[in-house]
Amino acid sequence: MTLVQPSSRRARLPDSPGELFVYGTLQFDAVLEALLGRVPAHTPASAPGWRAAALEGRVYPGLVTALGTAAAGLLLTDLTDQEWRLLDSFEDNRYDLREVALSTGDYGLAYVWPDGEVRPEDWDRADFENLHLQAYAARCARIGPRLAAGEPKGE
Repeated sequence: MTLVQPSSRRARLPDSPGELFVYGTLQFDAVLEALLGRVPAHTPASAPGWRAAALEGRVYPGLVTALGTAAAGLLLTDLTDQEWRLLDSFEDNRYDLREVALSTGDYGLAYVWPDGEVRPEDWDRADFENLHLQAYAARCARIGPRLAAGEPKGE
């Protein structure tokens, strides 16, 4: 599988997307529940050669290349096609959907941040959980039904 980056948001998904490697806000049950109405089956995973970077002006991270490190996260293993479409609509337009190698020896698709606005420090999961998770999950609960209906996320 290769980079999937066409002009249309829906078209960036391959026909059979498979498993999704998440390394930021989608690691939290509250966010998944708010968006999907459930927490998909998952397994811990990491992506060697990548890091979850803090992004300027955003509470969520971007996955960027970084030799000698490994981004920790989860591999979501049972997403339905509808859930994939919803998550793809949820993700920032700037992300590229790419297949990444995981420490488990498997591969998963991941939303990779292309460039720009990347801070030198890693995204801090604990800070997000303590400072932003409640409001972020509430926002996801508001926009999740719109995304499921095929509407833009808006606010």
